[in-house]
Amino acid sequence: QVQLVESGGGLVQPGGSLRLSCSASGTDFSMYGMGWYRQAPGKQRERVASISSGGTTNYVDSVKGRFTISRDGAKNTVYLQMNSLQPEDTAVYYCNRVVGNYAWGKGTLVTVSS
Repeated sequence: QVQLVESGGGLVQPGGSLRLSCSASGTDFSMYGMGWYRQAPGKQRERVASISSGGTTNYVDSVKGRFTISRDGAKNTVYLQMNSLQPEDTAVYYCNRVVGNYAWGKGTLVTVSS
């Protein structure tokens, strides 16, 4: 059974940075496109960044230039470096495949507030 575990969230002031990590057990996701998603209170989950198996990245406009997605195949881990965080980035962040989702993990809460 595949289990996704997200970590690295927390409380940060506007303009601050966080690095999220996503590890997986029960699967080798190096052959799949992976994404970071977020769900803010009262809003639908949205994908903010994705990375293909070959390393091609894509971002939603609201995070371009501030967030960077990367992956380490040897560690079976996907990362999201988030810089210049703003209050509107506050959400629970999840990782998952881009196509054919695994069961969702618990996510990691990012709160941007002064």
